Amino acid sequence: MAGLEPLYAWARAAVSRPQDALVCGIHWELVRHGYRCLGTGDQPGPDERKSELLPAGWEANKEVYTLRYKSTDDARELLLKAIMVEDSMILNVMDRSSQKVADVTLAVADYINPEHLDDFHKVYKNTEELRTRIASGIITPLGAPTEKAKKEPESKKDLHWDDDPLRVPPQQPMGTRAPFRPSPLSPFAVGGEDLDPLGGRSGGMIVDPLRSGFPQPGIDPSSGIPGRLPPGAVPPGARFDPFGPLGAGRPGPDPDHLPPPGYDDMFM
Repeated sequence: MAGLEPLYAWARAAVSRPQDALVCGIHWELVRHGYRCLGTGDQPGPDERKSELLPAGWEANKEVYTLRYKSTDDARELLLKAIMVEDSMILNVMDRSSQKVADVTLAVADYINPEHLDDFHKVYKNTEELRTRIASGIITPLGAPTEKAKKEPESKKDLHWDDDPLRVPPQQPMGTRAPFRPSPLSPFAVGGEDLDPLGGRSGGMIVDPLRSGFPQPGIDPSSGIPGRLPPGAVPPGARFDPFGPLGAGRPGPDPDHLPPPGYDDMFM
């Protein structure tokens, strides 16, 4: 029960009976689960504030211990009464906001060694069982305080422009092409390139002379076409439909130079 040792050392002067030591253990379990002690008695006193320590006079009544707690998120306020009945302690805890009540009965001798009140390392026993009884009998029925965890915003460095299809990709250096995305395997990806104005997808239905499958070494519209387009006239990676023949570097005959079928037939 980490943290109980300094609390017990602080409260040792007030511990004169086994039930006093048990109240210290119960108090620390409430602190561990997000509650802080406000004071003694049923009603609030002047200048009260939440504390992990027990308030002054907490052990004044050896038959009925009355303590009030408030959660760290200020959502719950508990009224704890520990009532001694012979050798047992009956814990009655009420949540004042919801009026819920929880009860637990503990045999003092099961958790406290009365002959070792001066030695913290020997005074408590079956501490795991005590923690389980408090958690299942009080914390769970009344509800533990909520933790206001703040999620840190995701760093912009972790975001990639490729994750957002509407994000404009960063400018590429002159003479380079924009990276292609992996070709999708879905049959519904057919025609996807026609919907992408930036030309970063595959599966288009429109023939692009620069991506028609023929080897096109050295053709990059973003670097310009001598005598036709200056460098930078076409954005890097954009689809480009060239006008006119591309020059002598194009392999094979140019379809635009072939005569139509039957051009010399006078009856056409």
